[in-house]
Amino acid sequence: MSVNTSFTEPWSGYLANAEWPSTPRLVLLALINIPLLSIVLNVLYQMLPRSSSRPPVVFHWIPFFGSAAAYGKDPIEFFTKCREKYGNVFTFILLGRRITVTLGPQGNDFVLGGKHTVLAAEDVYAPLTNPIFGKDVVYDCPNESLMEQKRFVKVSLTVDKFRSYIGMIDDEVSEFLDHDPSFRIYQMNDINEWGSFFVLNTLSEITILTAARTLQGSEIRNNMNKGFAQLYSDLDHGFTPLHWMFQNLPLASYRKRDAAHAKMSEFYQQILRDRRASQSGHEEDDVMSSLMKQHYRDGRPLRDHEIAHILIALLMAGQHTSSSSISWAMLHIADRPDIQEALYEEQVKFFGTPDGGLRDVVYEEIRQLPVLDAAIRETLRMHPPIHSIMRKARSDIPVPPTLGAPSEDNVYVVPKGDIVLASPIISQVDPQTWQDARTWEPTRWYDADGVAAQANKQYEEGVKVDFGFGLVSKGTVSPYLPFGAGRHRCIGEQFAYVQVSMIIIALIRKLEFRLEEEFPQPDFSVDEFEIYVYLAIATMSSSLPAVFVLVIILGLMGCAWFFTPKGANQTLIRTSCMLTLSCCYLMWMVTFLAQVHPLEGPRRSLVEE
Repeated sequence: MSVNTSFTEPWSGYLANAEWPSTPRLVLLALINIPLLSIVLNVLYQMLPRSSSRPPVVFHWIPFFGSAAAYGKDPIEFFTKCREKYGNVFTFILLGRRITVTLGPQGNDFVLGGKHTVLAAEDVYAPLTNPIFGKDVVYDCPNESLMEQKRFVKVSLTVDKFRSYIGMIDDEVSEFLDHDPSFRIYQMNDINEWGSFFVLNTLSEITILTAARTLQGSEIRNNMNKGFAQLYSDLDHGFTPLHWMFQNLPLASYRKRDAAHAKMSEFYQQILRDRRASQSGHEEDDVMSSLMKQHYRDGRPLRDHEIAHILIALLMAGQHTSSSSISWAMLHIADRPDIQEALYEEQVKFFGTPDGGLRDVVYEEIRQLPVLDAAIRETLRMHPPIHSIMRKARSDIPVPPTLGAPSEDNVYVVPKGDIVLASPIISQVDPQTWQDARTWEPTRWYDADGVAAQANKQYEEGVKVDFGFGLVSKGTVSPYLPFGAGRHRCIGEQFAYVQVSMIIIALIRKLEFRLEEEFPQPDFSVDEFEIYVYLAIATMSSSLPAVFVLVIILGLMGCAWFFTPKGANQTLIRTSCMLTLSCCYLMWMVTFLAQVHPLEGPRRSLVEE
């Protein structure tokens, strides 16, 4: 068969003489068009029909990043808007991971009351916590061992210990006020002048000092110097979204985290060796001493590194929970002079002496202070330390129809591999349950028959279950879950209540408070810029060293800059090069700044404690 050459010859000549774009131009076109194409394909993919058994997916423009910016900026607002649009069950994409959210009391029960063999906490949190807490403890061991470790710690959290802690905490706060430079006006006893202090930093320091004095023992407390504080800070800076997504990256924060863990672990183990070698016969009455006597069910005693790592976990987790709660409580108290006055009058009523002074507090009396109790509970309602509690689905899990369903004849199924998320704070600020839900109003807890008191009763007096560390109220269906629920309910909640109560009492007795500025809003420590840059760095670094990747990018941009022919597009291309170079520089700078927490207000913890 013959071919019509009169048709093909003009085209072949055109193609032969056509001027193809240079390599730098092709690179620039790819850099611009590939992201745009991926966005278009991502939107089209979301418009395709999906299985009716899958929960609805929150719409997002950028693939892989998904809803990371909206969730990281304000998870409470994000969940609230998604709930209005999709209901109590929905899925969103977080940096390449599918997160299925179940909201409301039933949603909390679905996640927190689920079987640990199906919904596993360690599959979610281990990459974040293992480098900080250490090996063979918490999420670096089987769940059965974790439950035993919680039992070991709980053995030392007895009523008799709490009685002795009261005076220790009061002494630590008084000592701090008498010597810290922030309270210079107080130390001068000048009642006509006002001093000031940064709430989060100051109360975090008081929290860690009181925890060390009571739980950690005299050796640890006496070594709370600047060096120890720096080790703690380096470990604390390992609690970021970047460290959760990527366990090991060639960044300064990772190196400091690992070095701090090694030094702190050796610090504790040296104290253990010294105690065993001591011939004095004196035995400390603290958590370390208690752990030294404990045995697993198979008869094996705790090894030294396990004791050290449990103490690190106890220090880190407890400080996050209590310091956040105390900070928010004192901010609200300073913002409400009527509550502040009621708290002081309560102290006078219960502890006043004939000479006008105030006697010491006794442990049994703390729970008998209704104003203080209400202030703490209301703070925990509005500002729980954890806004998101996650588990990983190890198998397909049907969602109860009462929680959410696509239709009367069908149910949602959470697919294997999804991260399932509960957010108790959504129930705790739900206007359908709580009157003036977003207002800090301790008086709501005075009514024994009110919503608040009934929610707390449901939380404290629910079905008792022993998960391996003693009977606890399951309490997963309550709209008020300040310390979590189920097998991962906080074992230190009683200590935390004593610690928070005594710090507030000590401060209220000695000082009057007011806010210099407007009441601060919650700081979730991750803004839109951080999320995108974190992932840009981490994505590159997970496959190649960051320096090598950046050198390649800089080389390509340099070629585009120097070898672009003169013409109308030269300015545009060189401007694009400058913007790309600037982004690379910013990403490189963030590798050194990623470990720094913004501290505009008390943070909520990323880790379930």
